[in-house]
Amino acid sequence: MNKVKLTINNQTVYHPMEVDVLSIARKHFIGIPYACCGGGCGLCKIKVLSGNYEIGIASKTALTDDERKEGYSLACKTYPKSDLVIEIVRN
Repeated sequence: MNKVKLTINNQTVYHPMEVDVLSIARKHFIGIPYACCGGGCGLCKIKVLSGNYEIGIASKTALTDDERKEGYSLACKTYPKSDLVIEIVRN
């Protein structure tokens, strides 16, 4: 199982890449706000500053196409494919 390095708001953790960012953050007690965990509410919005990732299915109202192009994602639907540097979006 490959591990990735995640840096979330200057806190670095290592975790298997098969897990979504929200689950990783929760396991390491990093405070990303969340509610539905299903890609519908948009509360767990993050900005990926660097690295490769895959985005799962998310509501267009929670994450617009323009936001996706600008590097925004939902932590509950973001799956690391390399080391990532992430910023938590505060609404």
